[in-house]
Amino acid sequence: MDNVIVVASGKGGTGKSTVCICLSVALVKQGKKVLLIDCDCGMRGLDIMLDMEQDILFDASDAVCGNCSFEEAVYKSKNNDNLYLMAAPFDTENELSPSVFKQLVNSLKGNYDFVIIDSPAGIGSGFVTAAAPADRALIVSNAEPTSVRGGVKVRKKLEALGISNIRLVLNRFDRKVFNQLGFYNDLDDVIDATQTQLIALVPFDIRISVIMQRGVAGLNWSAASSVFDCLALRLCGERVPLAFTG
Repeated sequence: MDNVIVVASGKGGTGKSTVCICLSVALVKQGKKVLLIDCDCGMRGLDIMLDMEQDILFDASDAVCGNCSFEEAVYKSKNNDNLYLMAAPFDTENELSPSVFKQLVNSLKGNYDFVIIDSPAGIGSGFVTAAAPADRALIVSNAEPTSVRGGVKVRKKLEALGISNIRLVLNRFDRKVFNQLGFYNDLDDVIDATQTQLIALVPFDIRISVIMQRGVAGLNWSAASSVFDCLALRLCGERVPLAFTG
C-alpha cells in the first residue's frame, strides 16, 4: 500500500492542518499506526493542536543535522494511542531540501501504517519538499473560486512532481451558505472546476476549530467525525460511500 500521503492546499485558511489531524485520528481508530509530519517550516502548529507544544525538544531539522536520532524527533501523542508527531523547524532557514526530507521519511515510514505530511499552503519550496516522499496526495479546498483555483495549481504541480494519485477533500462545506453565495450551480461544478476526484466532503462545524485550538483532538469530537472515518476507510482501500452528501 502507498502509505505516504501529502496533504496540500493552494491557499491558506482551507483547514488543511485540521484535516491532517482529523484524518490521522480516524486512521488510528481503524487500528493504524500513524506518523504525522508538520512540514510548514516557520509556521508549525500541529504540536499546539495536539497539545504537544511543551513536549517537543527536537524537530525534523535537528534529526537531519545530527542533533538527535531520527526516532528522537518523533513524539507520541498523549491523547491518541498510535499517533506520533514530527514537528517542523521553528525557523524558515532550517527548511529541509526535498532530497533530504525524502531520505528522512523513507527511513521512518517502515515503522508506520501511514505517514501524513502537512504541507505549507501554496506551491513554493516548502510544498516541493513536503511532496518529495509522497506516494499520493490529498488537496484540501473550500467551495469558493480562489480556493478552487489554488487547488488546480497544486494539482498541476503535483503531477509535474510525478504524483498522479490525487484526490480532493472539500472542507468546511455549508449547503445554505453555498447556495446563497451562488459561485457554483452545484457540487458537481465545484468538482469539475478542481479537475480532481472527490474523496471526502467535510461539513462546516465550528466545534472542530474549538477542539483543535484547545489541543484535545481525539478526546472530543464533532459531527464531522463520520466523514473522516469514511475517508480513513477509503484510504485503506475499502469501498464506502461518502458519509456526508451536503
